[in-house]
Amino acid sequence: MSSVERRARVHAALGDPARLVIADALAIGDASPSEIADRLGMSSNLVAHHLGVLTDAGVITRSRSEHDRRRSYVRLRPDSLAAFGSPGFAVPRRVVFVCTRNSARSQLAAAVWRSRSAVPAASAGTEPAARVNPRAVRAARRHGLRLAAQRTASLDAVAADGDLLIAVCDHVHETLPAALTRLHWSVPDPVPVDTDVAFEAAFADISERIGRLVPAITVGGSRP
Repeated sequence: MSSVERRARVHAALGDPARLVIADALAIGDASPSEIADRLGMSSNLVAHHLGVLTDAGVITRSRSEHDRRRSYVRLRPDSLAAFGSPGFAVPRRVVFVCTRNSARSQLAAAVWRSRSAVPAASAGTEPAARVNPRAVRAARRHGLRLAAQRTASLDAVAADGDLLIAVCDHVHETLPAALTRLHWSVPDPVPVDTDVAFEAAFADISERIGRLVPAITVGGSRP
């Protein structure tokens, strides 16, 4: 399929208002089909239909939750993002990246964010480890960033009013209270694989997502 044909399929899929709304909702965060249905007030059958069309057009892809293997998450394919814009957000007091152990993904995300945005960033864990994973430290160093190996923190000690929480692991997203407003990025955990390749893949995933979110945070937008 040529690039023109691929773009035409994307535009055709997004020509339906409901599918465009779904794509907009996924522009800066992942969601399960049930979360999409709840957020947009659609029936599960209708959401399933629209997700099928978006999948066939190459607009979205799905992955299985690392925490609850019965649940799946939908995310936009990066190469389809040029077809539409990202919603704006009010500037938060701070962006706080959260994973379970605060030893890899959340640490890398905060480091990348600080290098690209003037909005302050922090990282935390729901069950923080004693130290940052050494492979995460080395991955950051390869990209000109620095992580403090001994500095992990608990979410309870870090989070405050006005923060935008971003869960970068499925376990955190599925176990945090629903009342805590947040974005969810379903980033595969590189720690069980324990290779530099896995950490580089996590870094690339996080970096691409941050590249989308930074310009979307604008004064006058609405909070997530």
